[in-house]
Amino acid sequence: MNQAVPGMQADVAANLAAVRAQIVAAALAAGRDPAAVKLVAVSKLHDAGVVRRALAAGQRVFGENRVQEAAEKWPALRAAFADLELHLIGPLQTNKVRQALALFDVIETVDRPKLARAIADGIAATGRNPDLYVQINTGEEAQKAGIAPSAADAFIAQCRSEFGLKISGLMCIPPHDAPPGPHFALLAEIAGRNGIAGLSMGMSSDYEIAIGLGATSVRVGTAIFGGR
Repeated sequence: MNQAVPGMQADVAANLAAVRAQIVAAALAAGRDPAAVKLVAVSKLHDAGVVRRALAAGQRVFGENRVQEAAEKWPALRAAFADLELHLIGPLQTNKVRQALALFDVIETVDRPKLARAIADGIAATGRNPDLYVQINTGEEAQKAGIAPSAADAFIAQCRSEFGLKISGLMCIPPHDAPPGPHFALLAEIAGRNGIAGLSMGMSSDYEIAIGLGATSVRVGTAIFGGR
């Protein structure tokens, strides 16, 4: 696995090239089309100057954890790069939903009925309709957000029928001290039985494993931007 140079001196262009090459290799090894795997460059806690280095290297899809940070960083960048795609990959509070709808093209952390209802109300009010992913807490960790696997089918059905939401994908963050493969396989299983195509899984340390198990997008930060 490529290890980025820590901090502001990271060679973002070289790191991006290495990650992209590893995505291609992992996809081909799994008998998949590399074009079917999207690289989400996780730019949280990195300033606009660092992000611009990734933009200069051709990267257009980014992930942020916090609505407020994205609101400060991304409007000016989007004005300069109209083809940006921005993913919210961190927890979303219901009072930030309308702001998130205005900022993000994909919200990956739909994880409770109250939030799903707020998103549905916000879509109706604003006309903004980003792709929505349900976050599954595959490890059932008490400190981590996400729907328990045993409740996933019912929640997905509720999002669709009660709230009228189109669920484009599922997302998970496996426990840091467990092999990720079984968690990725579980996410793919839940997606398959619910007719969901998108699988956001895999980060800097394990994205090649995720690709082998069907990831359609991988969220890579440290391997591109270095340590924060």
